[in-house]
Amino acid sequence: MWEQKQPGRGFQTTQWSLIDRVRNEDSQGTRPALDELLRRYLPALRVHLRMRGAGGEHAVEDLLQGFVKSRILEANLIATASASRGKFRTLLLTSLDRYVVDQRRYASAQIRDAAQEVSLSERGLHDLPDDTSPAESVEFDVAWVRQVLQQTVDRVRAECESEHRPDLWKLFDARILRPAIEDVEPVAYEQLVAELGFTSPSQAWNALVTVKRMFERALRLVVREYVQDEAHVEAEIRDLQANLGRGAG
Repeated sequence: MWEQKQPGRGFQTTQWSLIDRVRNEDSQGTRPALDELLRRYLPALRVHLRMRGAGGEHAVEDLLQGFVKSRILEANLIATASASRGKFRTLLLTSLDRYVVDQRRYASAQIRDAAQEVSLSERGLHDLPDDTSPAESVEFDVAWVRQVLQQTVDRVRAECESEHRPDLWKLFDARILRPAIEDVEPVAYEQLVAELGFTSPSQAWNALVTVKRMFERALRLVVREYVQDEAHVEAEIRDLQANLGRGAG
């Protein structure tokens, strides 16, 4: 139900509006709002579990599937979400950590009851710490930032394509995106003029200003979907910048 999907361009509902839609969905039928909510949050939760040493890919996926079934579907975690209680992703992370601890304790009890010894090579849920360390929290936040930035980049690329301006996307990729991701030098304006059909380096520079504004606008739209009101957008963007700095360190 919660397969990966490409973020839809033009999706304008806020995060809390999406949560309200999840609450109102029929639990016996298809749940597109829940699918969308999980698509947004599961990637960062996967990173968190890997950082906590929850095991390989299959172990992590089993944990996530169990968490969704036990806490989100059966315990109706969404019903406890409230903008007054803070960020929804904090609620998710806290609930996931508690679920992991419960699973660890259950596994340990099963081992004791069966009088079995578990070898060091079988480390898994029973070895997970009870509390999230600051380093693990930072990794979760960095993964979150990357997810938000990827959604923003996808929207910029889609906007360039819809406006039939592949030159803007290629310019952004050559001057901003690849240098940031691959730590390479930006392509010289003189080269881009020849490749992309600009009449001069100054025209290419002006075009880059345009696509930067597209990126900033797209970023604000993406962030707006995760906060309860416009007043929190700037604070969330500052958090994104701080966590991005941590990830680069």
